[in-house]
Amino acid sequence: MTDPQLQSARFCSRCGATLTTRTVGGRIRPACPGCGFVVYVDPKVASAALVVRDGRVLLVRRRNEPGRGLWCLPCGYAEADEPPDDAARREAREETGLDVTVGRLLGAYHYTDDPRGAGILLVYLARDEGATPLAGDDAEAVGFFALDALPPLSHHTHVRALADWAMLVRDGDRS
Repeated sequence: MTDPQLQSARFCSRCGATLTTRTVGGRIRPACPGCGFVVYVDPKVASAALVVRDGRVLLVRRRNEPGRGLWCLPCGYAEADEPPDDAARREAREETGLDVTVGRLLGAYHYTDDPRGAGILLVYLARDEGATPLAGDDAEAVGFFALDALPPLSHHTHVRALADWAMLVRDGDRS
């Protein structure tokens, strides 16, 4: 039980009893000895927009932890009632000021190295209309970078997504 969400589960949400642990489905999980409720912690869903202009990718420098001062794709958690592609569009607007058109899903990337808990990052290819990006929300700076001149990135999932995009470009797919 190394996930912070699992560690924070202390009381049963159904009956209020103090949780213990037991093995369910081959995993140790928080469980209620009173009513039998088992806590299953779902991964958080985050969305990112991979915006490309003139062969350069849009990145933001993080203002907050984790990864403060490092660079990443415009990204953030999806709200419970928000489709993930809408979350990618919203995050791009909040962090860069750009209204992007979200296209197809580039990939889904699982992560367990975030101190806030495990998650799945959905990265969407996106286009913008050429406006000037401005750092906003939790971004310290924003800019377009060539793949061979990327600044230090905050998350391994973003490194993997950019590598996947580079393979698409190499293979002639620029969508």
